[in-house]
Amino acid sequence: MERDTYYQQYLRRTHLLGRAVSALCLILLVGAPFLIGLLLGAMPDLGAVARGFVSVGLVWTVSSVVEFLVYTPMLGSGGSYLAFITGNLINMKIPCAMNAKELVGAKSGTAENEVISTLSIATSSLVTILVLALGVMLLIPLQPVLQSPALQPAFANVVPALFGAMAYKYFRKDPKLAAIPLCVMAVLFILAPSLTASTSFMIIPSGAIAILLSYLAFRKGQKEG
Repeated sequence: MERDTYYQQYLRRTHLLGRAVSALCLILLVGAPFLIGLLLGAMPDLGAVARGFVSVGLVWTVSSVVEFLVYTPMLGSGGSYLAFITGNLINMKIPCAMNAKELVGAKSGTAENEVISTLSIATSSLVTILVLALGVMLLIPLQPVLQSPALQPAFANVVPALFGAMAYKYFRKDPKLAAIPLCVMAVLFILAPSLTASTSFMIIPSGAIAILLSYLAFRKGQKEG
């Protein structure tokens, strides 16, 4: 009982601090270009800004909602605030949190997952800052190596390699269930290559297929049982 009380207090404080920092970050991100334009006497055309937002912002708004609905149950409250504020969820934060969760055997929605997710994402953020700082300092000396033609294929396949390795751990638990959505999406991307630029949207149909197949397998197991 005492543990539940402390956990509820932790969640309330996390939401209070997370909402305040999220609002502050949003104000800074949106306000910085206008403040710079005001100081330099080069304010942007608000009409052009509005048209640009309508053409691009609406697309990313849907993507943001989808990512929120998918990632928040996985990361918990503290991890979600940290991940969405610091960014780079798909490349860094999600794989780090999922690996940490897998190592300790934490389940989504538990206090253990909340703590592990928050610590892993915080560590990932600090390591990212450190690596970026080193990268900035070493950018000029390493430029000939980084621009080497031999390394370009590796840089182009970092994200697929990262997610392929992470996905394998889940695919092997039920290869039959994983194979159908994987094949459907692979065929779809081959037939319509332009969809590779909208991977966030493709989470919806692929996730729906996986959920439907899981439900059918569950119902089949109930009938056989």
